[in-house]
Amino acid sequence: MSNTGDEDQDSSPAGDAGGEGGAPPKKKSKKKLIIIAAPVLLIVIAVVVMFVMGLGPFGGGADDEHDAAAEEEALKEAVAAAPGTHFVDLPEMLVNLQTDGTKTSFIKMAVSLELTDKSPVTTERVTAMMPRVIDNFQVYMRELRLDDLNGSAGMFRLKEELLRRVNIAVQPVQVKDILFRELLVQ
Repeated sequence: MSNTGDEDQDSSPAGDAGGEGGAPPKKKSKKKLIIIAAPVLLIVIAVVVMFVMGLGPFGGGADDEHDAAAEEEALKEAVAAAPGTHFVDLPEMLVNLQTDGTKTSFIKMAVSLELTDKSPVTTERVTAMMPRVIDNFQVYMRELRLDDLNGSAGMFRLKEELLRRVNIAVQPVQVKDILFRELLVQ
């Protein structure tokens, strides 16, 4: 039985420490973690900054500016070469709106007409009929109330009604769209 007693003494805590050289186990150093994590963190930050600023392979930098300029130039050429697209500017109009009270309201508007035909004959026809177009616009707009112009639906109705009136005035020329250059309601 003395054999089993000797085994108990070897499994004591002092025996475990003696098996590792008698010193307590060392904690892992935080310096190793910092040495490994710091460069990785710096690389991640650098990539994010490059992405946000548009530098390197993540953005374009000068390449994007060149591409944007080339794209804009191509768009201008496409608009210039588009068959039948031509714009005629109407003079600015200031018209008072119909009101119920003593307070007066005005609408200040500047529009461009988009014509379906680019020919000089079409432009001359629209220019010759400009007094009639302006008269039709002003007569219609004097009957408008502030409530008629509220929201995008009101603006859409105004645009559609003006388009209908201008097409009647300049027949047989066809106006494709009315574009608001300026619209102010006071």
